Amino acid sequence: MPALVLLGAQWGDEGKGKATDLLGGSVDYVVRYQGGNNAGHTVVVGDQKYALHLLPSGILSPGCTPVIGNGVVVDPSVLLSELSGLNERGVDTSKLLISGNAHIITPYNVTVDKVTERFLGKRKIGTTGRGIGPTYADKINRVGIRVQDLYDESILTQKVEAALDVKNQILTKLYNRRAIAVGQVVEELLAYADKLAPYVADTVLVLNQALEEDKVVLFEGGQGTLLDIDHGTYPFVTSSNPTAGGACTGAGVGPTKISRVIGILKAYTTRVGAGPFPTELFDEDGDALRRIGGERGVTTGRDRRCGWFDAVIARYATRVNGLTDFFLTKLDVLTGWEQIPVCVAYEIDGKRVEELPYSQTDFHHAKPVYEMLPGWNEDISKAKTFADLPKNAQAYVKALEEMSGAPISAIGVGPGRDETIEINSFI
Repeated sequence: MPALVLLGAQWGDEGKGKATDLLGGSVDYVVRYQGGNNAGHTVVVGDQKYALHLLPSGILSPGCTPVIGNGVVVDPSVLLSELSGLNERGVDTSKLLISGNAHIITPYNVTVDKVTERFLGKRKIGTTGRGIGPTYADKINRVGIRVQDLYDESILTQKVEAALDVKNQILTKLYNRRAIAVGQVVEELLAYADKLAPYVADTVLVLNQALEEDKVVLFEGGQGTLLDIDHGTYPFVTSSNPTAGGACTGAGVGPTKISRVIGILKAYTTRVGAGPFPTELFDEDGDALRRIGGERGVTTGRDRRCGWFDAVIARYATRVNGLTDFFLTKLDVLTGWEQIPVCVAYEIDGKRVEELPYSQTDFHHAKPVYEMLPGWNEDISKAKTFADLPKNAQAYVKALEEMSGAPISAIGVGPGRDETIEINSFI
């Protein structure tokens, strides 16, 4: 049962799309198991660049079946727009499967998300405003709309009425907004039913049968470990579980079926949105990382906050995910620095701390303790093996591996599909 989980080991944007796409030619199914169109993957194939927001990256690999699992929240308009865009570029999207149990992002979820964030003012979380959080809240409150509800107008109407009973009270009395009409929402959602119908399936059954037949299934997390609702830097997190355990609940497979868990690490650290970030840079180095690394959110369009590599976070990701391997991305971005700082610990209230503090207050006050590693000036984008890398680049990778607690099995040395050094096979 070759089932692999691929996830971000930092705050997201680590390059999961490149890693998933690299493996896509060797796997039979690629599954998104959480999140929605608040995540983004950039995949470069030849001279073509693809920005994916909701679709699994495996959709670009011929012969691979892409799956949107039950743990994902789906905005039908975004999904159909993405499918249309890929079809126009000659990408075959006909194999896509969508769980009938995945929840729908409704128009009122988007409205609530935007007005709530504005209402919070300085206390805002930094959400993407795409309705993700309110949709997951509806799911937990058991008033959510699922994909399968689009095929029973009576049930759909009842569920929309139940959800809007409360939301319209909030919108009109708290936020001074106009009430949303039930009929208008139902009509809009029903318009998606026929277009989505060819893709809707019992994905839990499909995936478990595939594993029983020794098919290779890759589970793809949407955001990063430090954005996990339970294990991230709460409350500055997403509303689902991108950590490895989320693959089981978000796709409907048991934990005993997972064979490897691969964490994606950027060779430095970035973050989008609010929240603590110990190694964040506010100087020329931070600007250089942002410029050279092209650090702008695929989905949000916001500049990413940039900082040096944080080994404390990497160790934490190894622990909570049970990581078996790392895929190190964007090593090429660090070319040109004479010395490269790496955060090996934190200083909190005058004390050295080796592990991620569980206290939100402590983490907010954490100051990085750096170890300086020698840099390199050679172009590494054409390197095909680990031995092709400059000695200092090799030493940097080895140091990160030792500090992070799991072997680095692949290294990204450029944005292209073929600009990857594979040290150990993932499959």
